[in-house]
Amino acid sequence: MKSWMDITPPWDQRLARPLARVLSHTRITPNNVTTASLVFGLAGALFLAGGGIAAYWGARLYMMAQFVDHMDGELARMTEQTSTFGHNYDHIVGGIFEFGLFCGIGIRLGADALGGWAMTLGFITAISVGVTVAVRLEMSRRYGHDAIDQPSWLGFELEDIMYLVGPIAWLDGLDIFLLLASVGLPIFMLLTIWEFFARGRSLRQQASEKV
Repeated sequence: MKSWMDITPPWDQRLARPLARVLSHTRITPNNVTTASLVFGLAGALFLAGGGIAAYWGARLYMMAQFVDHMDGELARMTEQTSTFGHNYDHIVGGIFEFGLFCGIGIRLGADALGGWAMTLGFITAISVGVTVAVRLEMSRRYGHDAIDQPSWLGFELEDIMYLVGPIAWLDGLDIFLLLASVGLPIFMLLTIWEFFARGRSLRQQASEKV
């Protein structure tokens, strides 16, 4: 029985549908949309690294990248252009602009925040993102796309917390955000790696029981 808390699809995906429907009548492809999200995300990272008023625009651009990142899948399904390449490209692009985000925040804060550890924490967090994306792609290849589905609650997925970058930047709270992310994302990376190996062990055990 479906719980009232299990609202699917997520809210940002629902908001992306009307725009994807408009794009479905054009020659724009899902991979074009994915590339646009990459441009928004990298531009956001560069603006964030610049500091000052540029950082606030960088946060807006990053939020735009997050939203556009949901449009490609909707467009692909509407136009029947889903593909393994598009699926992988979407995840790699999302990882790239998240990697850039934390590098940008680390550079933005520099030696003035977190006791001079900001750039180091930004790099550690960015690396955690990169490793997590690589492991999740391998999980998807070995165990199917369902293996990397994210849990949702009230129409929000785990990754939706990244939308908070905007409000946090506007409230000058990026130092706290980076500190929390530098703890949370490495933990998530380790959990992802553990799940990857746990799935492998489970499948090998099932195979040996059938012999």
